[in-house]
Amino acid sequence: MEKQPIHVVWLKRDLRTRDHAPLLAAEQSGLPYLVVTLLEPSLLAHPDTSVRHVQFIYHSVGDMNRTLTKTPQRVELLYGEAAAVFAHLHTVFEVRGIHSYQESGVQLTWERDKQLAHWCKTNGIPWTEYQRDGIRRGIRNRAGWDKAWMEVMNAPVVVNTYRQPAPAYAHPFGLPTGLEAELADYPAAYQPAGESQGWKYLRSFADKRGFDYHRHISKPTESRTSCGRVSPYLAWGNLSVRQVYRYLQQHPNRRLHERAFGGMMTRLHWRCHFIQKFEVECEYETVCVNRGFELLEHTDNPAWVAAWQTGRTGYPLVDACMRAVVATGWINFRMRAMLVSFLCHHLNQDWRRGVYHLAQQFLDYEPGIHYPQFQMQAGTTGVNTVRMYNPVKQSQEHDPDGAFIKKWVPELADVPTPFIHEPWRMTEMEKAMLGLSALDYPAPLVDLTDAGRVARDKIWGHRKSAAVRAEKARIVKVHTRTPRER
Repeated sequence: MEKQPIHVVWLKRDLRTRDHAPLLAAEQSGLPYLVVTLLEPSLLAHPDTSVRHVQFIYHSVGDMNRTLTKTPQRVELLYGEAAAVFAHLHTVFEVRGIHSYQESGVQLTWERDKQLAHWCKTNGIPWTEYQRDGIRRGIRNRAGWDKAWMEVMNAPVVVNTYRQPAPAYAHPFGLPTGLEAELADYPAAYQPAGESQGWKYLRSFADKRGFDYHRHISKPTESRTSCGRVSPYLAWGNLSVRQVYRYLQQHPNRRLHERAFGGMMTRLHWRCHFIQKFEVECEYETVCVNRGFELLEHTDNPAWVAAWQTGRTGYPLVDACMRAVVATGWINFRMRAMLVSFLCHHLNQDWRRGVYHLAQQFLDYEPGIHYPQFQMQAGTTGVNTVRMYNPVKQSQEHDPDGAFIKKWVPELADVPTPFIHEPWRMTEMEKAMLGLSALDYPAPLVDLTDAGRVARDKIWGHRKSAAVRAEKARIVKVHTRTPRER
């Protein structure tokens, strides 16, 4: 029996219906095409993945299908390994081409893609991977990268139409019943998933919500409103970076709020800069950016790591931030940096002891952002300035009244403002007078002053080692550029 010729669009971190090059290419083929998203058991079991990520994918696909209701297309969510899915498609259809975006993912996805590329070549199936958000595959240095990125941002967005039909496909890759029920139950505390929601957040930022972006970007409470909050939609591709960039660039409010809009647009560039680092060296998931820091010794204290993960370190802002991100999937950049700094510097733990925990919590988890940024805050790049955040100072500056602390660490709700940043300073008599004798909050795990001094001496001393200096020269050559090279 002659097989039906089709094309296949494989959605990865690009769950949207607009500004989508692979979908356009399949549409222009003139053949029916199948649009699939895969939930791969091997990736679901990887330690960077959590249920909240998969829930976001599941509901993003649902949002796409609601948008596509009046078209002959829909997205199929399949449960299975890529190799098995495409092998099955090859037996059912005559696959004339596969279209997807390049994925700057972890080593596991890179190995999968190499295996699939070999399979496609063996079976004579063209697989076209399109550039994503100005990230360039295969470059050896950054010469000309900034100029090329701006060209991508200023290019017209892709106009997608949906006229070609989806072929009938009775597949054996349905979601397990228990898993589908778990994915359907999306917590209200998370940002709602999907392309339509991404546009709501972007529009509300530009219309009013983001006017104080630059003033409140580091405030743990205020930033929840004034920050862009489009990071989950960028991470899972509900919005492309180009869509966001051009929307802000052309918005009439930009002239009145240049600093806020400019700050947001600059961070879109900064975002892609870090993903490009990871695209070049995805080993950053498990290996120090500067290999010289593999020789740096750390203590191994599982109890301290557990206290950090559960928000029981005795430092109120650290604990509030951890509890907030566990509950909602989001905190601002400075608070993320403080969490990493506290774990790696004050608690003297290897960065790998916490990197997957926070990956699982962040609803906007993007490998290309997460691993280079985590290591930058851990001080293992050997290039960037070591940032050691004092959580008490951060608390006093960015949550002066303790409102954020009291929301997320309710056992401290009745602690007076003068003590909210350092509750251990209260004497037993003061606790008794305030009715706090039974306060269920731990003492600090470490002394900030002593731990900070030891950490600074250790990491700055190690930066002078021959191994770190040699690696620094390599990193500068690969990942930095002079103004002329931009």
